[in-house]
Amino acid sequence: MKLVCKICNSEVSKQVTELNDSNLLNLNDGQDYIPEGFYIVLDNDNFFPMLKGSIIINIQDLINSNYHSNVGRLNGCCGYDGCDGMNRVCLSNHDIGTECSDCWMPHFVALNSECVKFTE
Repeated sequence: MKLVCKICNSEVSKQVTELNDSNLLNLNDGQDYIPEGFYIVLDNDNFFPMLKGSIIINIQDLINSNYHSNVGRLNGCCGYDGCDGMNRVCLSNHDIGTECSDCWMPHFVALNSECVKFTE
């Protein structure tokens, strides 16, 4: 499966497969939360409650995207903390999700399920 922007259908992820083993998730700060090539849907997670319903992928699996033009959404000290709204857009500048890559958190991209969809 790949993920595409719901508005313009541009691909925003590499091929990803659902991760069925939650033991492979890594909550260590500064490290990948999810292995490359996989996704999960964050349904009932106490660690990232503001991202409930998001499709979580590895940062390396995100393609054809840019950072948001609103610099107020690009906060963080060593990366992006994602605390100020979606900070990633597709190449047509449609909001797609939030990169979390600051030093005090595990690293991942949370694609907003209202902005992206799966495709074969």
